[in-house]
Amino acid sequence: MPHPSASSPRRAPMPDVIVVGAGPVGTLLAGELARRGVEVALLERRASAGDGTRAIGVHAPVLAALEASGITERLLASAVRVSRGEARSGGRAIGVVRFDRLDRRFPFVAALPQAATEAALSLGAPAASRGVAVTEVSPGSGFVRVSLDGREPLRAPIVVVAGGWRARRLVYRPGAVHVRPYADSYLMADVASDADGDLAVVNIDREGVLESFPLPGGRRRFVAWDAGTDASPRRLRTALRARGQDAAADLVTTATRFEVRRAVAPALRRGRLFVVGDTAHEVSPIGGQGMNLGLLDAATLAPLVASWVRTGSEPAAELAAWERRRVASARTAARLAALNTSLGRPLGPAAHAVRRTGLRLALLPPGARLLAHAYAMGFDRDA
Repeated sequence: MPHPSASSPRRAPMPDVIVVGAGPVGTLLAGELARRGVEVALLERRASAGDGTRAIGVHAPVLAALEASGITERLLASAVRVSRGEARSGGRAIGVVRFDRLDRRFPFVAALPQAATEAALSLGAPAASRGVAVTEVSPGSGFVRVSLDGREPLRAPIVVVAGGWRARRLVYRPGAVHVRPYADSYLMADVASDADGDLAVVNIDREGVLESFPLPGGRRRFVAWDAGTDASPRRLRTALRARGQDAAADLVTTATRFEVRRAVAPALRRGRLFVVGDTAHEVSPIGGQGMNLGLLDAATLAPLVASWVRTGSEPAAELAAWERRRVASARTAARLAALNTSLGRPLGPAAHAVRRTGLRLALLPPGARLLAHAYAMGFDRDA
């Protein structure tokens, strides 16, 4: 009689860690773990990487955290280094934020498209298994089971969910994470423009905010507050022309519309199951800290998980401290993003005059330095 296992399919070797989600955060985590000798399976529901992007700025704490791995050097090879941001109203400057005067290893924001950021992060990371839809994540005794749509389930001693807000249902029960949608929406486009060089510009007028950021290759990103319900390039062109950006307006042929939400999970782990990035926290992209929050989640979690895998001993105290720091950092970033969002809304003449005067005063020393510190993620607990 044959052995009972002779006709049974052999289970694939179990990886040390499964990472769910191959966006910037999941890719970074998988790469940092692989660099430390951890066997990682990286799963992604999308069949191919998307070329759409919102995140274009990598902040100083992330650049410092990724320097040892060589990622920072790759990012800076093609990035625009934004050392100053200028606030304007009515076409006139009302104050300047100087990142280059901060006491940082990297006193600037590295601006580059998210696709370029992902390319820099992916070098050294394991190839993602694409088209893999995760349906359930279930912690067991000494492992975590990952159920897949139409495939055999996988298991690993540690699983990290980094699949964006859509993956939140895999980890948190309904209502466990309060999600607050804002009424604000924005239109966005990247166009060729040599206006303002490497200066970041925030126009705050009665009609709402218009932000402008430099990108590599002589391009700029424009983001405008918008009251519409569709991605109208016409309305974005109108917003640009109202701020004297006629040349850029003429080049806008398409626009992307997005809305903003706020969500901060109260916990980022349950035993061997971890949550990072937008799955755990969403903040308004106005201010540019959402992706950076997730990248710091991953960069600071990787050495702790690698130590657990390598030694077989859970670094319980260190992981608890990591969770406290990351939750606190997400709450701080969410408050700052909410302030940025409120400042960019349309106002009547009197209220706008008060806002403009308040901003002008806030951008005087030493307020300007404090604002630069805040916008460069200086209040993050891992900065």
